[in-house]
Amino acid sequence: MTKEWMAQISNPEQWKTWFNMVPQQPSNPLAGILQDAGASIKPEAVEQLKNAYMAKLTGLWAEFMAGKAPELKDRRFAAPAWQASPLSAFNAASYLLNAEFLTAMADAVEATPHQKQKIAFAVQQIVDAMSPANFLATNPDAQQTLIETKGESLAKGLNNMLADMQKGRISQSDESAFEVGRNVATTPGTVVFENALFQLIQYTPTTSTVHQRPLLMVPPCINKFYILDLQPENSLVRYAVEQGNTVFLMSWRNPDLSMQHVTWDDYVEQGVIAAIKVVQDISGQDKLNMFGFCVGGTIVSTALAVLKARGENPAASLTLLTTFLDFCDTGALDVFIDEQQVALREQALAKGGLMSGRDLGSTFSSLRPNDLVWNYVQSNYLKGKEPAAFDLLYWNSDGTGLPGPMFCWYLRNTYLENSLKVPGKLTVAGEKVDLSSIDAPAFIYGSREDHIVPWGAAYASTALLNPKKPAANRFILGASGHIAGVINPASKKKRSYWSNDQPRTAKARPQSAEQWMEGATEHVGSWWSEWAAFLAEHGGAEAKAPGKPGNKRHAAIEPAPGRYVKVRAD
Repeated sequence: MTKEWMAQISNPEQWKTWFNMVPQQPSNPLAGILQDAGASIKPEAVEQLKNAYMAKLTGLWAEFMAGKAPELKDRRFAAPAWQASPLSAFNAASYLLNAEFLTAMADAVEATPHQKQKIAFAVQQIVDAMSPANFLATNPDAQQTLIETKGESLAKGLNNMLADMQKGRISQSDESAFEVGRNVATTPGTVVFENALFQLIQYTPTTSTVHQRPLLMVPPCINKFYILDLQPENSLVRYAVEQGNTVFLMSWRNPDLSMQHVTWDDYVEQGVIAAIKVVQDISGQDKLNMFGFCVGGTIVSTALAVLKARGENPAASLTLLTTFLDFCDTGALDVFIDEQQVALREQALAKGGLMSGRDLGSTFSSLRPNDLVWNYVQSNYLKGKEPAAFDLLYWNSDGTGLPGPMFCWYLRNTYLENSLKVPGKLTVAGEKVDLSSIDAPAFIYGSREDHIVPWGAAYASTALLNPKKPAANRFILGASGHIAGVINPASKKKRSYWSNDQPRTAKARPQSAEQWMEGATEHVGSWWSEWAAFLAEHGGAEAKAPGKPGNKRHAAIEPAPGRYVKVRAD
């Protein structure tokens, strides 16, 4: 395929073979994809695309022969070296034209919406992989670096590639610059409880008085908790402590084979519910401010619904950040979710096994390959550069696995069948789950450019929680993506967020995210201060800050961040 792609450099007539859609002679890489999907393109659509493509390619070739360099607006070809060489500029422009053509063909496919999404995703992977910027032979910027360094960049690039091959992943950050507990995950605290699933950290107060009701934070089990506690200046945990909250946080264990049979029920019962009981015992408070981030929010909400079915209501409030409860729009991840793919995972893992952190990391990287894969191939391997020190990308590479049964339950019952939102459809920990039964004011946050949890899906939680009391729900929309939108320190005064504080009743509640946005107001800066005010409102009276962590039944085990967070995935 690469040979066919690159052949256009020397032969502009090569475009003709791209319209051969016969699977047995797949000059066009889309032909095989269509065959696998059982999809097709109408001949008249191919003819129309061919004519448009021919006209553009003929014009491009004419400009090249006349010595006119094509305009390259793509940031991958922004380096001056691409324009300095007419052949390189033509190569890049030919690639962009091919990419445009393949994308248009994928859009013209006749198939179901889900099939079209999968085809478009597969085509995009091909398009991104075949960029001439990814090959030393066709990347003039990397060639110039090779000449300037007298070959040193190539030697360093090969060393970088070999080192990454040993690690089994591409280095995105200078990993030697960070160490968990030394300069990330450094907020002072103490592990006061642990079981086979998690450690519970109680953070040291920094104020003389605190809100009476403690805050229990549940991070996603698919990642390490310290995305919430990177460095002091961008730590959401530290910020919550500084606002006068007694903060407890769950640090999920990175599973090994001893956990290969652990289920979703276990994460609810032995995880969140166990943590709630310990925090109640240590604090002496029946009511807690509950917090969940991403899948942590899904687990927290399930646990609260289970407890409500048992006649317990421990939440004074509930905070959900970029969380699915209604899996109505699963965004880019939808390409990995269908009956066939879920059934294959169940066959392999449902009765035991581990979903590896490496596989999970590769899946998420494939959603943004230019930013999370090819950018580093070009920099680390072709130019021999060392990745910069970046705490968020260091965390991103420090992944976790998941127990197979838990992972398979999650895929089928939420992503595939969207059953969690249906009252009583699912039984967890022996109880029928009804999210509408959770009786607690909710602070629900979505990120506008989130490709993991589209903000419309995050907003859909407002229809599931407090359905008869819509004024109890507060939705905030932040700028940026799944992580950067959340980790937006108030002190930096960066980005912006939107709120809609118009009076809400059951009838007047915005029924869609679009309706909510029509009445929203944009604010400059971080949404963190809004959240702090929400916690204070539901935190109870002021009390003297705890003098030491834990109590007689839950004594100090070790300093934060604890052992569990330091276990790396395979």
